[in-house]
Amino acid sequence: MSADTSPARPAPTLEMVAALAGVSRATVSRVVNGSPSVDPDLVHSVEKAVRTLNYVPNRAARTLASRRTYTVTLLVPESTSKVFADPFFATVVEGVARYLNTTEYMLNMVTSSEANPEKTRRYLLGGNVDGVLVVSHHTGDDSWARLDGSLPLVFAGRPLVNADDSYFVEVDNEEGAAAATARLVEAGRRRIATIAGPQDMPPGVDRLAGWRTTLLKAGLDDALVETGDFTVTSGAAAMRRLLDREKPLDGLFVANDQMAAGAYSVIKERGLRIPEDIAVVGFDDDYYATSLSPALTTIHHPIAALGEKMAELLVELIEGRPAERVHRLPTSLVVRESA
Repeated sequence: MSADTSPARPAPTLEMVAALAGVSRATVSRVVNGSPSVDPDLVHSVEKAVRTLNYVPNRAARTLASRRTYTVTLLVPESTSKVFADPFFATVVEGVARYLNTTEYMLNMVTSSEANPEKTRRYLLGGNVDGVLVVSHHTGDDSWARLDGSLPLVFAGRPLVNADDSYFVEVDNEEGAAAATARLVEAGRRRIATIAGPQDMPPGVDRLAGWRTTLLKAGLDDALVETGDFTVTSGAAAMRRLLDREKPLDGLFVANDQMAAGAYSVIKERGLRIPEDIAVVGFDDDYYATSLSPALTTIHHPIAALGEKMAELLVELIEGRPAERVHRLPTSLVVRESA
């Protein structure tokens, strides 16, 4: 059987849509680009022709016309291994994608950006993207810190520097940590430790502050502090350091559920019981919280909603629409068996 050598059919063009719909090329262009100024009957004719011809707008042409790429970058200044091990990032992407799917914008992702910050900065400033979503940022990051206002940026959590000039979406980390600690106080725990997050990141700083403020209000000691980097391994190491102090503790607030999982393993390793000996409360309410035994009391962090709101705010900035600088989402306490 001989191969089919017939020429490929040309892709449908704007002119072909205009001819089939019986309108001008300019009218088709306005309809395709969502202009509200076109008569509804003409819109119907153009949309019918688009469906008949299976016409897809030429993104390159639209980019030239609008000077936009219709692409945004999710920038994560963390190692790739950490990004793919942490459910937080997948849930952020889910929320971002949920909003962008209602628009013409596409999403790409850059991880390990601090490994070569100059390369990242060249990419971001090279006309490849219209805006940047920055997640899991640290004080001292270089990949995004010197973009000099060249691109719209939206942060997950306020940056610890230049917060007054930044656009960001965050949960009320301090209030959530305070609620977690109050749960332990109300349960009669009086020697309450914490495993805090990194102190060069907003959630690490704010969750530690919420724990400390609540303890001081209750007249309790705030000296039992160790820090981790939001990973299971670091949570285990911090728990060992707390127990090695040989200062009794009966309550523990952990700044995220992954570190709580690490703490669980060490508590059990030392022959202690949860919650009888040490009551534990985490933060995030991700799959670690329900997979642990006993199930973890934790603070619900609306991560997908955070990603969705970040994407919405970034598109507003890209398109020059009015946008509020700060959006703060509420948290809530989820009571399970550990406290």
